[in-house]
Amino acid sequence: MSTASESDHAALVKSLDLPAKVALLTGATTFTLAPEPAVGLGEVRLSDGPTGVRGLKFSGGRVVALLPNATLLASSWSEESLAEVGRLLAEEALAQRIHVVLGPTVNLHRSPLGGRLFEAFSEDPLLTGRLAAAYVRGLQSLGVGATLKHLVANESETERDTVDSVVDEATLREVYLLPFEIAIDDADAWSVMGAYNRVNGVPATEHGHVNNGIVKGEWGYRGLIMSDWFATRTAAAAANGGLDLVMPGPDGPWGDALVAAVRAGEVDEAVVDDHLARLLLLAERVGALGTPRDYPDELPAPDSAVRREQLTRLAAQGMTVLRNESEVLPLDPALSVALIGRHAVETIGMGGGSAQVNPPYQVSIAEGLGAVLDRLTVVDGVDVRTRPVPARGGFLTDPVTGAPGIRVVLRDAAGTELEQRHVAAATTMVGMDDDFEGTVATAELSGTVTRSGAVELGVMGVGGWTVRVAGDERSFALRTSGKGFGEEVLTPPISTHAYDLSEGTVFHATVELPHGADWFGGVAQFGLIGHGASRPAVDVIDEAVRAAAAADVAVVVVGLTEEQETESVDKHTLHLPGAQDALVEAVAGAARRTVVVVNAATPVIMPWRERVDAIVWAGLPGQEAGHAVAAALLGTVEPAGRLVTTFPTGDGRSPAWSVTPADGVLAYAEGPFLGYRGHHAGRAPEPAFWLGHGLGYGRWEYADARVVTGDSPGVTVTVTNTGPRESREVVQVYFQPAARDEPVRLAGWAAATVPAGGSARVVVATDRRMWRRWDAATGAWGSVAAGGELLVARGLGDVRAVLPLG
Repeated sequence: MSTASESDHAALVKSLDLPAKVALLTGATTFTLAPEPAVGLGEVRLSDGPTGVRGLKFSGGRVVALLPNATLLASSWSEESLAEVGRLLAEEALAQRIHVVLGPTVNLHRSPLGGRLFEAFSEDPLLTGRLAAAYVRGLQSLGVGATLKHLVANESETERDTVDSVVDEATLREVYLLPFEIAIDDADAWSVMGAYNRVNGVPATEHGHVNNGIVKGEWGYRGLIMSDWFATRTAAAAANGGLDLVMPGPDGPWGDALVAAVRAGEVDEAVVDDHLARLLLLAERVGALGTPRDYPDELPAPDSAVRREQLTRLAAQGMTVLRNESEVLPLDPALSVALIGRHAVETIGMGGGSAQVNPPYQVSIAEGLGAVLDRLTVVDGVDVRTRPVPARGGFLTDPVTGAPGIRVVLRDAAGTELEQRHVAAATTMVGMDDDFEGTVATAELSGTVTRSGAVELGVMGVGGWTVRVAGDERSFALRTSGKGFGEEVLTPPISTHAYDLSEGTVFHATVELPHGADWFGGVAQFGLIGHGASRPAVDVIDEAVRAAAAADVAVVVVGLTEEQETESVDKHTLHLPGAQDALVEAVAGAARRTVVVVNAATPVIMPWRERVDAIVWAGLPGQEAGHAVAAALLGTVEPAGRLVTTFPTGDGRSPAWSVTPADGVLAYAEGPFLGYRGHHAGRAPEPAFWLGHGLGYGRWEYADARVVTGDSPGVTVTVTNTGPRESREVVQVYFQPAARDEPVRLAGWAAATVPAGGSARVVVATDRRMWRRWDAATGAWGSVAAGGELLVARGLGDVRAVLPLG
């Protein structure tokens, strides 16, 4: 899309007075920017977007496509696939007239405990940067802006709004800033989002060294830097520190305070002008400045055949075969299969927090395999949650319409009805997306229970509750713990109670909202909880063992939930929750062959990994989860993924582990030796699975590996598929510098799809940015010392050739 010259934007800026300029630098609403007819600026609409374009509502918005999560998409190691993802998201955005998508997330997997790693691509900066650049190119090719986030050193969630990430300058530049640099350098991402945390003592939203000095200065970035939502705390410091836009609005720390700071000489008006010029450039790029853009008349619906094919393929191709003894996979569809596990019947398709969207449906693995296997037995598994979730799967239905979900009635202090909603997800937001006059004082939530027997019912959300079920009435108050930012929205308090009910019983709850607006800006989430009563683990495991012994193959599905993989909360262990390990051990002891599917986005500990026949890491596969897992297990789509993060053998056995600040400080003490780099250097024990590991359904021989010269050294190698099926191989090249204080690093990769018995000559170019190092003494980039080796590998646990450099 063509853009006006910088002088044209400058003239538009100069035509406005100071208050008018500043007014445009804070959002107009939660997800929009204000128009200004005087300069031809229309409304700019933004949306969260890591796994789908949710739209302008945080909760209860329109139905949109739910994509596989970032780690699953990245496991394809395919820039072509990520460009397709970008185009898909752009189409989803255009269907809603959204101008800017708040993604991709390019923070790294520093510690596997990070709760929000499911939104980020990998632990490696080059892999993350190149995949992000492809995603950005795809998104922006259709005129929808991308937003790289979160700048910078934002790799964990504990105390995320106050933590000080302490990182040495070389590591900051060589590792944590590198994905941002690549996505800007290679794809010109149109916007960047500043993080909540501090970096070396300075809030990210005020970090002049990073924002002005490096990003806008050294990199020559012309785009816009916006804040994360509610992250900005100051006027002059943030404006001078390189922040261009405060989100959300309409309130915030700028406005009159920034106008006063300019008039007091604390901020030069030229700084404000630069911020606004960058906003106008973004607006023009996305078609909101000057002549309004055109929008396509027809785009694929979220549940269309086009989307079903795309989302199934994108999910299945990223799934990673970690183990496959005796080639038990792909499964023979004629075999009898016992499908076991809570994640089989309640498959997790997305993580928690701002990544959540409202999909048209979510296919469970039980549904997906049931559609393609004639001899399938399904057995529910052990409990996997400590925190109940809103009712799902039609457990509650709307008493008015009968549709799955609940009825919500919102009233003001006088009892006047403000709005009545059907909520399919059994949870709703109050205070953020309200588009009616008046202020909500009470919310009435109701649902009809669709089964008889022992059940657990409950409520979630801050306030004073009255709950009525079958003549039983309970009143109580729920408050947040005060330990996290935005708990009212991200982890609202809950209360549950056990009942013995008949089908058709109406569950009714009323909540009086807290007084005042000090609770997360008057925003909170409310919902109804409902599910069958838990069974003793020993009974569940006994049932699973009997089913496994009677089948040809047992497929056990285990994993994590949004309790562990979510915004605002980090994990404390990598062990599977509940008695899932005991379930796998018992099934493996009884079954003829055992396949484990791991429904999780990030590493888990697998104490049983040597006692099962196959392991498939399935990530969070999105709305087509069950169909994608079925395609991968049966080989309809090859699960040719390669791990994007290293799986340690136990808790604490990673180069970087703790995500808990000490006196407010989180020290990145491992320097550049995070993930596989630290394991390879002996700074952590041998992992269970290395970054880059993945078996697919081929068998591979490597021959005639050679170094080739160019801007940076490259490699050519012949790969031969000795397996019985066509397969995709990902040839990885790692650079091991000669200097002992320099870590090994991924330097390049290339893929080839080869028929059974065939060979291909693969050329791998390494990235020039992996051959430099930051010289702290001179404050400049220099070259890595001569020498070292190139490692040609299928992950560092399977090195196929070592090529010395002169």
